[in-house]
Amino acid sequence: MKRGFYTIMSAQFFSSLADNALFVAAVELMRSNGSPEWQRAALVPIFTVFYVLLAPLVGAFADALPKGKVMFISNAIKVLGCVMMLFGSHPLFAYSIVGLGAAAYSPAKYGILTELLPSSQLVKANGWIEGLTIASIILGIVLGGQLVGHTVSSHLLAIDFPFINTGIKTAPEAAIASLILVYIIAAWFNTRIPNTGVEMRPLRANPRHGIVRNIAALLPDFWHCNSRLWRDKLGQISLATTTLFWGAGGNLKYIVLAWASLALGYNTAQASSLTGVVAIGTAVGAIVASLRMRLEMATRVIPLGIGMGLLMIGMNYINSVWLAVPFLILLGGLGGFLVVPMNALLQHRGHNLMGSGRSIAVQNFNEQTCILVLGAFYSACTGIGFSAYTAITAFGVVVAGFMWLIKRWHQNNLKKYPEEVEHLLAIARSDKHH
Repeated sequence: MKRGFYTIMSAQFFSSLADNALFVAAVELMRSNGSPEWQRAALVPIFTVFYVLLAPLVGAFADALPKGKVMFISNAIKVLGCVMMLFGSHPLFAYSIVGLGAAAYSPAKYGILTELLPSSQLVKANGWIEGLTIASIILGIVLGGQLVGHTVSSHLLAIDFPFINTGIKTAPEAAIASLILVYIIAAWFNTRIPNTGVEMRPLRANPRHGIVRNIAALLPDFWHCNSRLWRDKLGQISLATTTLFWGAGGNLKYIVLAWASLALGYNTAQASSLTGVVAIGTAVGAIVASLRMRLEMATRVIPLGIGMGLLMIGMNYINSVWLAVPFLILLGGLGGFLVVPMNALLQHRGHNLMGSGRSIAVQNFNEQTCILVLGAFYSACTGIGFSAYTAITAFGVVVAGFMWLIKRWHQNNLKKYPEEVEHLLAIARSDKHH
């Protein structure tokens, strides 16, 4: 791997670490403020709002500037969201601003891989990036749980700055203030990311037009890119699979918190450690996939998605932490082994069809829309009075059912368009050697 790859990994680690710790701090902040359950569940879908609304802009933005600079600006937006949450904005609104920073960050984070590395290293690079991201999720969620716990928060609240009244009086507020420093560390690494020398694609913005008209001008290009991926016989399958995976995985981190509270009687700090256990399994699955899978073999992992949905339903029958830990590791492992080759295949097809930033923006739009829809579904289930057990069952059935439909879709492609599918797989095989 090139040296710049490790700088990208470091920047991604600290940014993702702060994102996930902030989620736990926001949940605890809303819990301590007496917010209803459905609002806390809404933290997951609210994070995705700007991913969906600004998808046409962020992909083009990532292709218009050096991606290290894009990532730096994105982290600055995340800091703004933290400050807003800290000083009185509603946590849901402030967290959506952090999501805005994440939406701008993602196309640059993944797009730079296709600029820096040959396609033969994409699966391996995705394995490392996903493995490191999952590690940051584990540590971030555990860090968030520790920061809002009594032991650490008491020390944080005891810090006194002479002549300055910060107004920070609670454990969640102290945690959020600490995480601003983590985002600043990530921003420093962003400044060290090398310029890949790839030609920039300037935004076609007219300074005389307002931002709304400029964004609207990007819509035809974005929808063209979106339709190209959905028409591609491998792109559509990899996009559908990763979309559903992230829709499920994105909401799972809150579902585990709610389930652990009900089934095991855990508080936020304790339950956060179990969310980290799922991430451990995902990291292991991602690393194994990066070592064992090749680009042209990616579609073979689709049945694992069906298993993920069925295992989610199985959570309802576990009431012991000794059973929960291996079960959640297995659940995460299936997801990690599924997403790495499918994500690499999607990047490969996107890079061949359009610019890397636009490709990732299309991917994010679909994936975050799925998180938004499934998150709204789960939040609605709790809002109308369903227990966590019933809501989890409904969620698992939806995931398993749609993964089965994707499997049938790919089988149908193989029967109806065998020559086209084989041609695309041949491109993936030949590109390995370039």
